Amino acid sequence: MKKLLQILTVLAAFATAVAPAVQAAETAAARHKVVFQVSDNDPAKWNLALNNIRNVQQDLGRENVDIELITYGPGLNMLKVDSVVAARIAETLSAGAGVFACENTMRNTKTTKADLLPNIGFVKAGVTALMLRQSEGWAYIRP
Repeated sequence: MKKLLQILTVLAAFATAVAPAVQAAETAAARHKVVFQVSDNDPAKWNLALNNIRNVQQDLGRENVDIELITYGPGLNMLKVDSVVAARIAETLSAGAGVFACENTMRNTKTTKADLLPNIGFVKAGVTALMLRQSEGWAYIRP
């Protein structure tokens, strides 16, 4: 009987020690990842994408989702300093989502980093970045 109590005590201590690790693993597994593509020079499409990003963060909780918005082609114009959606993009960045510009498009349109909004990121090729995110299991959204 004494041996059984010792075993039960050890098992209880083990379960108490392991529970936080199991909970952390479950939380990590529940983390969502989504990448948005906006390649249009259209404020309405941009506002739709930015609204979608905000909605995902509200529905799932900012701490439970990684969000990236990747733009290339004509969409690059909306990342310029004088863009009509500049304030919305700044809000999105401050809410923890990443916004990335395609360096191929920048090079082809002779756009410099100084022409674009602060705090955005850059990818070598927008289409390739989207493809890689999808192969890594990220959900893909194109509003």
